[in-house]
Amino acid sequence: MTTDRAAEPAEPRGGFVKPAGPAEPLGGRVEPAGPAHPTEPHGPAHPTEPHGPDRAPGDVIERRLHPVTPLRRAWAPVAVVIGWAVHDPDGAQRHLTRLTTTTLLIGLAVIVPAAALYGFCSWWFTHFAVTGTDLRIRTGLVFRRTAHIRLERIQAVDVTQPLLARVAGVAKLRLDVIGTDKKDELAFLGADEARALRAELLARAAGFAPETAHEVGEAPSRQLLRVPPGVLAMSLVLTGATWGSLAAALVVPPVLWLATHSLWTVLAVALPLLGAAGASSVGRFVTEYDWTVGESPDGLRIDHGLLDRAHETVPPGRVQTVRIVEPLLWRRRGWVRVELDVAGSSNSVLLPVAPREIAEEVVARVLPGVMVPDRTALAPSPRRARWCVPLWWRGYGLAVTDAVFAARSGLLRRSLALVPHAKVQSVRMTQGPWERARGLADVSVDTGAGKTVTARLRDATEARDLLSAQAERSRTGRRDARPDRWMS
Repeated sequence: MTTDRAAEPAEPRGGFVKPAGPAEPLGGRVEPAGPAHPTEPHGPAHPTEPHGPDRAPGDVIERRLHPVTPLRRAWAPVAVVIGWAVHDPDGAQRHLTRLTTTTLLIGLAVIVPAAALYGFCSWWFTHFAVTGTDLRIRTGLVFRRTAHIRLERIQAVDVTQPLLARVAGVAKLRLDVIGTDKKDELAFLGADEARALRAELLARAAGFAPETAHEVGEAPSRQLLRVPPGVLAMSLVLTGATWGSLAAALVVPPVLWLATHSLWTVLAVALPLLGAAGASSVGRFVTEYDWTVGESPDGLRIDHGLLDRAHETVPPGRVQTVRIVEPLLWRRRGWVRVELDVAGSSNSVLLPVAPREIAEEVVARVLPGVMVPDRTALAPSPRRARWCVPLWWRGYGLAVTDAVFAARSGLLRRSLALVPHAKVQSVRMTQGPWERARGLADVSVDTGAGKTVTARLRDATEARDLLSAQAERSRTGRRDARPDRWMS
């Protein structure tokens, strides 16, 4: 495996570490079946597997999850009872008042062993194995299910550790597979085993021979930046959604109480509002705490979380759209938020908050050769667009470079979407009756992540020319694009 270049001294700016060196494409060329990286002497990823003459080359060794897993799965029967009680609280209360102490003890004596037995059986009959071509997961006692996850279809392997898992020293391995909306996961593995298995899966997906993939170890990583907690907290305070959800949680429940005098109605509305307010402020701070972005041959690595730690990877070549979001109250400080659309992946945030110039350098790592257009390069909509969308028409803009289709929208919360030409799946022009009357049209491009980016309220003649030109750019972009493959 090729080594990462040495890190240059970084100049701190407001607590951020500025990326060093010129932007280069992610993913260094590797030679399959090469030796292990000299700086990663992890040794065998699975020390319990037999090696040497006792193991045939074609053997597939099945393994079980960590022994702590039954404790997690034993909650399933209990969760069913709790879900029924939440769904029908009045019925649950009536049944509970009818129960005697003896009946409750008998119920507990039945439910607890049943839950423990369910957890143990679900763990005992769950196996996984890594072959030369796929990852196999076999589950089920009565109804058997075997999943074959082909290694070349894996585009991200993330390691997450909820709070209790960190205490127990275990981790969850989550896999993003092309063509599936739901992530497959192995929960739980030992923390060291999860990291070793992740490294082995990526090595095999990159083309290393099965007998050497477990010796490769994890590719080295170089930190690009880290978001200071103080900056993250201040960015949440300056976010309009935080204050909007908090105001709704404080104002709506008293109004409902005065109108209905129904405690259940107030609780049914107040609890979701309070949950939304907490998720937009405290929840985001806990999730995005200690946000760190690193660069490695297998993509950009993202680590974050205060209680639950997550180790995610943005795979090279799979990013379909990059959005640079600039809320109104952030502009004075020069901060932006960078979001992603990755095909078949749940990764949606690259940077929760960062100075614009640093964010643009990180974007250059994700989209090699792409320069973010500045405000002067974005052509605004014609003035007659004000008859279609009063005032808000000023927020629309468009720039088409040799590398990307860039569309801006929003007046208070600006959002600049960058779509590489190679990622455009289709392009279309639409006109409503009011737009036709004003000689305007919208041009939309669809990406492989199932998302659409639209350049609103363009001149109709410009839109027709853009439609044919963008189709040609997409064809040539796909022809010249780098392969979407791990570390290749």
